[in-house]
Amino acid sequence: MGLPRMTQTIRGAWLAPEGLETVLEQDLARRGVTIDRWHGQLALSGQPSVFSPWALDIWQEPEVAPITSIRSAAEILRARQRNWSLYAADCFRRAALIEERLPPVKAAPLTFPTAPPISPLGAWTLLDASTLLFSARKSSPFVNGTPQFVEDRIGPPSRAYLKLWEACTRLGRWPQPGETCLDLGATPGGWTWAIAKLGANVTAIDRAPLDPRVAAMPTVSFQQGSAFGLDPKEMPEADWVFSDIIAYPKRLFALATRWIESGRAKQLVLTVKFQGETDHDTVAAFEAIPGGHLAHLAQNKHELTFFWTKPAP
Repeated sequence: MGLPRMTQTIRGAWLAPEGLETVLEQDLARRGVTIDRWHGQLALSGQPSVFSPWALDIWQEPEVAPITSIRSAAEILRARQRNWSLYAADCFRRAALIEERLPPVKAAPLTFPTAPPISPLGAWTLLDASTLLFSARKSSPFVNGTPQFVEDRIGPPSRAYLKLWEACTRLGRWPQPGETCLDLGATPGGWTWAIAKLGANVTAIDRAPLDPRVAAMPTVSFQQGSAFGLDPKEMPEADWVFSDIIAYPKRLFALATRWIESGRAKQLVLTVKFQGETDHDTVAAFEAIPGGHLAHLAQNKHELTFFWTKPAP
């Protein structure tokens, strides 16, 4: 069956996180984009691929091409570039046979810390057995916007460390030995563990104590108290301020702005967690902060991650 008339021309494609399709659609509507149809978790529109922080991946130059065979689909893709990643939502067997005719994409798990891939990577899918949708450019260097890591299943006290690993990998930089870091709302210490493993000095701040194994790490210190009770202006300058604390988005926005206005933080990495309905107004407020940006990490749930870097003097 062919495409509906309204999607014969596809100019925008966004890959939604599982379970957050409605949130992505709401965000795009606020940006003036109407979703014409869904292909699995891939939102399709006749309007251009504008940025949305809720997209795992954005296909920036989507094209539709008719195909007559598995071979013809592979030839179309190979003629454009070498590296392609499949998003399979339909025609799974046919898509797998096309994928076999393409050069393999090495997607071995990353050993953190490491920089993100730099080789161009496109994305493609089958809308039906005779229709190929592809984009030579996309926003994420990872297959379907999801980096995989060689996990540590012994050292960290929780799996939250994977979120910090992904945040730093996407940022392309991470705490260095000797740098000073704060982890706000640190307990049980997954992020503190990840920071300390990099050799950086980290002060963990929380009302509850850290996991004893994390507290015993040589570059870790602990300060008992509320992250929201701190006055950043009274704190020494930190190279990094991290937070994965659970709080309402407006309160997290106030926390972020206090640290930014204090001038005491060089870089900020903060999880913005949503409870119930998505607070799109606070998302817009975060986006308006100069030097900052938001992204939905593969490790995020109903969350966004806020990144901010202090401007050079």
